[in-house]
Amino acid sequence: MKKTRVMIVDDEEDFLKIMKINLEETGRFEVAIVQDAADIVCRVRLFCPDIILLDILMPKIGGVEVCRMLNGDPSGKDIPVIVVSALDTEKDRNTMKELGAVDFLVKPLETKDLVSRIEKVLQGR
Repeated sequence: MKKTRVMIVDDEEDFLKIMKINLEETGRFEVAIVQDAADIVCRVRLFCPDIILLDILMPKIGGVEVCRMLNGDPSGKDIPVIVVSALDTEKDRNTMKELGAVDFLVKPLETKDLVSRIEKVLQGR
């Protein structure tokens, strides 16, 4: 069975490691982690993710800019993005939705909830 390719973009190293381990332990996911989104388009082209989990608030390039970069590139514009953030305001949700995010989850989150949301998004494609 082909594993779902998940790219997680977040500046929190511990969060990245934990999510990678938790998702890969299910046996259903291959996970790439990105801590600095400066070269996100290149990384997307190399990894070819089925879905991207994206934080909003990052020090150099934030989630809003990452979405704009992905939307402006043929290799990234059709990949579904689920926002995974500690920010939870209506403004953040609306901004990310306008940029094409398909779902919005608030940290901390349970792996089973994340897996369920990933599957729901990919089934709807």
